[in-house]
Amino acid sequence: MINFDRFQLDNGLRVIVHKDRSTPLAAMNILYDVGSRDEDAEMTGLAHLFEHLMYGGTLNIPEYDLPLQLAGGENNAFTNSDITNYYLTVPAENIETGFWLESDRMAELDFSEKNLNIQKSVVTEEFNQRYMNQPYGDAMLLLRPLAYNVHPYRWSAIGREISHVKNASLQSIRDFFYSHYAPNNAIISFAGNIANERIRDLCEKWFGPVPKRNIRQRELPSEPSQISARKLEVSRQVPADALYKAWHICPRQSGDFYVMDLLTDILAGGESGILQTRLVRDKNIFSEINAFLTSDIDPGLMILTGKPMAGIKIEDAENAVNEIIDEIQNRLPDESEMQKVKNRFESSTVLLNTGVLHKAMNLGYFELLGDPSVINREVDIYCATTDKMVMNVAAKYLVPENCSTLYYLSSKNKQE
Repeated sequence: MINFDRFQLDNGLRVIVHKDRSTPLAAMNILYDVGSRDEDAEMTGLAHLFEHLMYGGTLNIPEYDLPLQLAGGENNAFTNSDITNYYLTVPAENIETGFWLESDRMAELDFSEKNLNIQKSVVTEEFNQRYMNQPYGDAMLLLRPLAYNVHPYRWSAIGREISHVKNASLQSIRDFFYSHYAPNNAIISFAGNIANERIRDLCEKWFGPVPKRNIRQRELPSEPSQISARKLEVSRQVPADALYKAWHICPRQSGDFYVMDLLTDILAGGESGILQTRLVRDKNIFSEINAFLTSDIDPGLMILTGKPMAGIKIEDAENAVNEIIDEIQNRLPDESEMQKVKNRFESSTVLLNTGVLHKAMNLGYFELLGDPSVINREVDIYCATTDKMVMNVAAKYLVPENCSTLYYLSSKNKQE
């Protein structure tokens, strides 16, 4: 059982504290309720750009990393469609260093053309390395707008095109910061060898003076139901063909989410998953294959990716996948398959929850979703899934008219 206390400052900052006496460390996680879904279609990539700008220094603290390193800490961050998340771990006795650093950059950044141009260059290089110059790197940049027509999930966190980041003005950066980065749009969660009373005092001391701000109202368009199959074919200089399929599924808080999660584990849960067993090991149709959920807060996707073996037509490889999808829609999964993935989920969750950082991050995320106590019930929710529920969600979501398919073809194979 992960016990925690919650409180809220007058400026709207939500705080969650879990005391863990088994470690000398403390983890501090700051979740800002802003992601790429909060961007304008003609100015994308700003949420991710801000992840970098937050490390560019402030007028009071020119360099973020050095004071934390001197305190024996380390840190990182990530941006996705829904949130921007910053986290650090530090010896518990030095936790106030984290308060000093994080409250200072929540208050205001060093808004300068020089700093902005440096971070634009960093993000541009990341875009080129990870997406444009990496084999199959642009696949999700193609698949998302194929699957989504109106919802901002149609672009990745890196942005719809890198020119948006390159052309971002200093004023647009300021506006984005003051309309999203604020105590009343953030959740701070702590886990470690720390007293709740001390955390409350430090929050009042360091974050209490940061003013509440006017947060931009979120008015996102609902994605219409997909009623016909979509398909895109591209050719690239890659070693082998690749197949990508995406089905629209439920929002993160839906009762179907954990059922879909279990279904993907049955399909692609390591070496014993059905896709791996049948299509890689037994039939030698794919060299590799995987399936996963995007886990978005709004209705997301189940995505299947695979690389057919040399000599296998991509259409035949897709038909082999469809045969397995048809089967799980019409046959209850084996009890042994169900129990195996449930056991694996339980053991991995229990193991992860021994780490203070994982607990801090999960408490903050579940608070955003509305109920941090889910951290103690997640395994039970997952394990309550029945074979009938799995078959029903497969029949509900994994239908051809709800699927967008990308054929990512090797130009080398075409020439041959």
